Amino acid sequence: MAPSAAPDVASAAGAPAPNQEAALFDYANRIARHQEGRLALHIHLSRLQQHNRREHHIRVAISIFEELVKQFEGAIFHLMNHDIVFVCKGAQPEHLEQAVLKLRYLFSEDPLTRYADDQTDGGFCTWYVLTADYDRFASMAKRFHELGEAQSRESRRLREAIERPQAFRPRPAMTASDLAEVQRAIGNADLSPLVRHQAVCAVTRDTKPMPIFHEMYVSIGDLEQQVLPASSMTGNPWLFQHLTQSLDRRMLPQVLRDYANAERPFSLNLNISTILSEDFQRFDQGIGLGVRGRLVIELQKVDIFADMGAWLFARDFLRERGYRTCLDGLTYLVLPYIDRERLGIDLMKMYWSDELVSGVRPETLADLKVAIKQAGQARMIMSRCDNPDSIRIGHEMGISLFQGRHIDQLLDQDRPVSRRMGSTRYA
Repeated sequence: MAPSAAPDVASAAGAPAPNQEAALFDYANRIARHQEGRLALHIHLSRLQQHNRREHHIRVAISIFEELVKQFEGAIFHLMNHDIVFVCKGAQPEHLEQAVLKLRYLFSEDPLTRYADDQTDGGFCTWYVLTADYDRFASMAKRFHELGEAQSRESRRLREAIERPQAFRPRPAMTASDLAEVQRAIGNADLSPLVRHQAVCAVTRDTKPMPIFHEMYVSIGDLEQQVLPASSMTGNPWLFQHLTQSLDRRMLPQVLRDYANAERPFSLNLNISTILSEDFQRFDQGIGLGVRGRLVIELQKVDIFADMGAWLFARDFLRERGYRTCLDGLTYLVLPYIDRERLGIDLMKMYWSDELVSGVRPETLADLKVAIKQAGQARMIMSRCDNPDSIRIGHEMGISLFQGRHIDQLLDQDRPVSRRMGSTRYA
């Protein structure tokens, strides 16, 4: 790859793509004899306050420089601490100054942007004219490369420790007092560090995964580690149901704050009691009109069938307001007994099970195929897909929508290719 070619740009959906530090170091070495006409910017997003480093901020910041890549020979590096390094050839300083002004406006409420840039320490951003500042630029790239290698070694060490066989010690189920403690802990906490996104993708036999919408959820495993590491939050299903209601109340204001005018379709897991609450009414009044049609409300089958009257009322309200609905938590044994149209559900999710490969009788598979066809093949999602068999079996049953770690891996493999030379396909 020529020195001026753009490297793989990090995902704008959150975490940087892997090896960006190594890519920056390699790039700095390759342009050592090609400094003429090159300018570089190091944007110190890591120095911003935490609430100014959310997913959408990172996405917008990267997109600003991707516009410059289209105009000039440039490269973007999204580092592990969310800093951005941009290098280009042929641009005038005023082109980069306009980009910096846009970023300062984006983060205008952060104290960091209120002070002039310090060319030595960096401040909000550090400038490099490579014919004069190459050594300083190369030193910065080397420092991040060393940090990236150290982090990789630590990640490998932790992964090996996790994978090492250990005696299984089941944790006790969460008690009522544990639930009260967790509710107090999340009462005023910022849940953003615990929020995860996972794509639901259309996958055909001849194409790569195409994201349709992204499920937004709180990582219960991470919440356990932070608040209740000695107990299992899911061990008592009834107390866990109460916990999810508390999480609903905390999530709705954050979603309203960060996604009130979101352009990308997404889904939320909510309880029926939440949908019928004043919290959801405030959420519904604050969210953009166009967003409702792009928002899928996911509900658990236990919640729906526990009180059909409440569900029918909530269903009619959601339908009138323009939301779509998805019935989650189905297995291949339960699905044939569900009538999607009578329930008034738009989409349904069925968990992938390894038993579908060889542990299910042929007549059971035949009944499942009929149930999927009756439900509408385009309305079925296979979730928790952890291996290629899940896609193969799903296709055999007529399913084309998939979600899970295997789908995430396929998307990650595709991202570097799709983001070269300033190309962007946010997933």
